Amino acid sequence: MSSVYTESLTRLMDELGKLPGVGLRTAERLALHILKAPEPEALALADAIRDVRRNTRRCSVCCNITEHDPCPICSDPRRDHSVVCIVEQPRDLMAIEKTGAYRGVYHVLMGRIAPLEDVHPEDLTIDHLLQRVRHGVKEVILYTNPDLEGDVTAQHLAKVLRPLGVRLSVPARGIPTGSQIEYSSDTVLRDALDGRRELGQ
Repeated sequence: MSSVYTESLTRLMDELGKLPGVGLRTAERLALHILKAPEPEALALADAIRDVRRNTRRCSVCCNITEHDPCPICSDPRRDHSVVCIVEQPRDLMAIEKTGAYRGVYHVLMGRIAPLEDVHPEDLTIDHLLQRVRHGVKEVILYTNPDLEGDVTAQHLAKVLRPLGVRLSVPARGIPTGSQIEYSSDTVLRDALDGRRELGQ
């Protein structure tokens, strides 16, 4: 970053520039906005960043992000704990929850199998999932994204889950191939769940 900025402002721009989708120009605009903002507003942002790092953890049951362990979904007795919907990321879980159509529980992989990005099965929460399934789970919904990596992940999960005798299902293909769960409409996600089919052998 140019030396026309102070050392602390340059450092802020550098840190903001590390965020996904934030280039140098955007980092510069954000840093200057923070500098011009009233001090309470700027410090509230700093407090929010500190609090999310200190208070957020993974749920010991489903691996979703939470401030309370187990998370509100896993600790809800009204949910069907015999049905587990597998998603790649917390944002996918949140997209499905917004539909209000699913009353089972979840398991968050915290990624997907992508060898070209050096992400392998052992980097995900699959071992934890297998332990869960051995204790009263009847159905597992493989709700990965409909792209190459998502399909590879679902195929691997089916391979390791089949020997456990659990019912495996996949959502109806209402989501266009190559798109992402988090960007799909509530109606599409709800219809995909309602129309799920059992995965063939």
